[in-house]
Amino acid sequence: MQSVLNALRVLEEVSARQPIGVADLARTLDLPKSSAQRALRTLHTAGWIRPAGGEVTRWVLTTKALQVGRRATGELGLRDVAVPLMEELRRRTDETVHLTVPNGDKVVLIERLETSKPVRIILALGTQLPIHASANGKAVLASSPAEVIERHMAGGLEEFTETTITERERLLAELTLIRERGYATNGGEWRTDVSAVAAPVLDGAGLPIASISVNMPTSRMTPEASAAHGVLVSETARQVSAALGHPRPDKAGATGAGTDAGRPAPTDGPDLSEGIRHPS
Repeated sequence: MQSVLNALRVLEEVSARQPIGVADLARTLDLPKSSAQRALRTLHTAGWIRPAGGEVTRWVLTTKALQVGRRATGELGLRDVAVPLMEELRRRTDETVHLTVPNGDKVVLIERLETSKPVRIILALGTQLPIHASANGKAVLASSPAEVIERHMAGGLEEFTETTITERERLLAELTLIRERGYATNGGEWRTDVSAVAAPVLDGAGLPIASISVNMPTSRMTPEASAAHGVLVSETARQVSAALGHPRPDKAGATGAGTDAGRPAPTDGPDLSEGIRHPS
């Protein structure tokens, strides 16, 4: 029984801190290094983890964990609807496209389609992004009920870079702007090298269940690119929402806006081993 519990603890820690090595696991979990190593071998044999970049000293989750999670939360239906539309979005933008779902004060990356460009954003599936400092997170937050927004702000707004929004009033103003134009932006607020535009996927009740984003190195995110990609990602998210039962709005940019579902009416994306990939 103890070996099973150790393996589950190791799996959770790999999920939270991937890529991670046996020494860090043993120290964090207060396990003998031999016990941590046995748990890693067991999880690897069962297909739950794999070596990071071919290095047997550091480990990351496989997609098996994501598949199990999707079955538990119904994300397989979301993915089945979203991916074909995300493929079209990637074709039109030739930038990396992400699908995330909310999880507490984070959003979790569950699908990615990569650009053909040699310099690109690379984030591992399962990466958790801060809800107030990523385009995906802010798209979800802007479409959430007022009490959800208040709860997130009550816990404080962690600063990740010089451009992270850490003041309550600034964040509220940003969320109002997101509702008005239909998409969120991130200009290096979580990591200075990562920028994105994102729009929420809504359920039949108008509540956010996911977000879709176009992601690129900050050096490529010009104001013109942000606006053009924002329009495209908004339309893609509206199409996914409609397929999942949310009625299409009368006009572009209206998705998630207004005061329904408790949202306030307008008043006027850790240290990752994978980042921007450059050509070798």
